[in-house]
Amino acid sequence: MTLEQVPLWRGVAVALVTLFAEDGSVDVRATARHAERLVASGVRAVLVAGSTGEADALSDGERVALVSAVRQACAGVPVIAGAGGAWAGPAAELTAASVAVGADAVLVPPPRRAGDLRVFYERVVSAADGRPVLAYHFPGVAGGAVPLEVLPSLPVAGLKDSTGDAERLLRLLSEWDGAVYVGSSALVSAAGLLGAAGAILAVANVAAEDCVAAWEGDAAAQLRLVGPHVAAKSGFPHGLKRLVAQRYGTSVAARMG
Repeated sequence: MTLEQVPLWRGVAVALVTLFAEDGSVDVRATARHAERLVASGVRAVLVAGSTGEADALSDGERVALVSAVRQACAGVPVIAGAGGAWAGPAAELTAASVAVGADAVLVPPPRRAGDLRVFYERVVSAADGRPVLAYHFPGVAGGAVPLEVLPSLPVAGLKDSTGDAERLLRLLSEWDGAVYVGSSALVSAAGLLGAAGAILAVANVAAEDCVAAWEGDAAAQLRLVGPHVAAKSGFPHGLKRLVAQRYGTSVAARMG
């Protein structure tokens, strides 16, 4: 791995929930405070406005405001901005706006009708102004697919794969030299053991300590994640919002589901 390919961080990052007020407005301050306490609990990076953050229900202005607030609240760790779009133009615009307010990297799924993925990601990389661009593979939930056979040709620094597909994880790690991040809490221990760069996890919103321990090889912690992993997938995003509220007293309001 070349110097340019060294991952921005290693270990567990949180795929941050977006907290809303009861009237449905984005509670930027509460979301940033939540990110701050998760960093204090051991997460190594924060993803803002990803699929866990109900990105599809946020305006570009709301997404940029969240990135700015979390960047200010979480000194010392990378902040990654979700920056997708239906085609290269809006994805590049959101990438540039996120970088302008302090995003250290962007996570970008391909469009559902992507066409030439290399051309799409070249435009995003240009807009990122030297910050790492991570591709995002979670087809059907966040854009389209990032095929394994296409990945080596893309100008991206890494990939988040949220499918929970263990075979695909093994192939990624054996066939590609970019930074691989799992997005399923069911694979945290395996990813750490196999040499992945890290994990970007929704469940870290409520069980950051166990996520970190599982990454470090604690089998009991991995097993403890089963409960929140299953509950968080129940009626997304409501299952996860309820878990976070039970632990931290946050709002359960959501725009999706």
